[in-house]
Amino acid sequence: MYYKLSIIILSLFFLQCKEKEPVITETTEAKRIRQDSIITKYLYNCATSYNYRVQMQEWQNCLDQGLKVDSTVAYLWQQKAMPYFKAKKYEVGMQYLDKAVNYKPERWLSYRAFIKCIFAKTYKDAIKDFEICKKREGNTYVMDHTYNFYIALSYLQLNQFKKAENLLKIDIAEQEEEWGEAHFVDLFYFGISKFEQGQWEDAIVQFDKALAIYPTFSDAEYYKATCLMRLNKDEEANDLYAKARLDAVNGNSINEANSIYETYPYQVRW
Repeated sequence: MYYKLSIIILSLFFLQCKEKEPVITETTEAKRIRQDSIITKYLYNCATSYNYRVQMQEWQNCLDQGLKVDSTVAYLWQQKAMPYFKAKKYEVGMQYLDKAVNYKPERWLSYRAFIKCIFAKTYKDAIKDFEICKKREGNTYVMDHTYNFYIALSYLQLNQFKKAENLLKIDIAEQEEEWGEAHFVDLFYFGISKFEQGQWEDAIVQFDKALAIYPTFSDAEYYKATCLMRLNKDEEANDLYAKARLDAVNGNSINEANSIYETYPYQVRW
């Protein structure tokens, strides 16, 4: 009995005295290189071989293989989400996009806010995400527009028109200071904020500014014509309605990249 106990004690002693193997910490650059190789193998050399519109399962299988190697690759989670949003399966896509945000919020939080605003149309949640982004980065850009722009669109959709107006006014002033000219879509939505408050003349001023940049902008023409109608300028309004319809038939509407997937707020479908 004593002999066995001695053996156990000595074994424990040698285990404790055994030099511990050093823990190797992966550098940020090494992690980036390793994850980039996973992205190349499972996204660019696998998933993109398929058309997710008709081969969704093959697309997803490739990405799932990559995530088995490393489940923290945020870009693979975003790429799992993206085709579901385009297929209008918002809740399915969001569970994957949430994973991307979890692993790399500095890259994907603003994108998620954009998706909530334009695709999923969960405007209160979109505003929350954008406000976090603004605190971290300031009023910078995602998908060609500022955070304030998308927050303003969300307020328009929540019938908080004055909040939308105030944000768009600031956004337009900043663009004019930096670029010398505001984006015609910002001007259009600024006009919409006036339109919704029954300020017909002020709305027309903004629609005219948008039309000076984009003369065949059918949505701006439509709402301007509506303002003219409210001002009892029926003949002028009817002429502009006719032009708006023709311009719309010719494809001159809101031309944001994602407008092929989603109707933007106040975009007219004839």
